[in-house]
Amino acid sequence: MKTSKIFLMLATLAGAVWLAGCSTPDYRIKEHPEIFAQLDPQEQAMVRAGQVGLGFSMDAVKLALGNPDRVTIRTTNQGQDQIWHYVETVYYDGAFVYGGPYWRGWGGRRWGGWGWGGGWGGGWGWGGPWGPYPVGPVHTYDRFRVEFRNNKVIEFNQEMPQ
Repeated sequence: MKTSKIFLMLATLAGAVWLAGCSTPDYRIKEHPEIFAQLDPQEQAMVRAGQVGLGFSMDAVKLALGNPDRVTIRTTNQGQDQIWHYVETVYYDGAFVYGGPYWRGWGGRRWGGWGWGGGWGGGWGWGGPWGPYPVGPVHTYDRFRVEFRNNKVIEFNQEMPQ
């Protein structure tokens, strides 16, 4: 029994380390050394730091930031621009709701005239399934927004969370 729990914990830890490794610039550079070798030394330093600069190619941006979460195309008088969105979701970090036993006060429901009762004391029941669940608004924003024209970065925005 102890051996299976230890194995499960080690497997979970190994999976988490593997997934975390996939999202780093170092991992992406190791996967695509030929693209990294084509960059000049300043661009290489920026990619290693997970940064993007004007004039970067789409491949260099993928090395620095990974694949975009969403892509949009904008057509203007100057041609088509491709916009890569790297999305971040922020959850309210204050109160949480937990499922579990509860007690209804005055005016609770009466099930078929008997059973869980009504009036004062109202009845009791179970919330569920068990939480916690974040309460409040969820805010999604473009953490990074990279705009390309002719395969080169022409605009780069980084939005700060509020």
